[in-house]
Amino acid sequence: MAYYINPDECTACGACIDECPVEAISEGADFYTIDPELCTDCGACADVCPVEAIAPED
Repeated sequence: MAYYINPDECTACGACIDECPVEAISEGADFYTIDPELCTDCGACADVCPVEAIAPED
């Protein structure tokens, strides 16, 4: 399982990018994305997201 960032809720604040221990998060044009191949499902990014735009994939 991996985490994903909801593009409708992401404000591109950058809080999550430094929290990822495997550098799975990258900056997009209007929002950030998580590479599911790199994500280790640690949840560190979700813990720091101020708008709760990050959640585990179902």
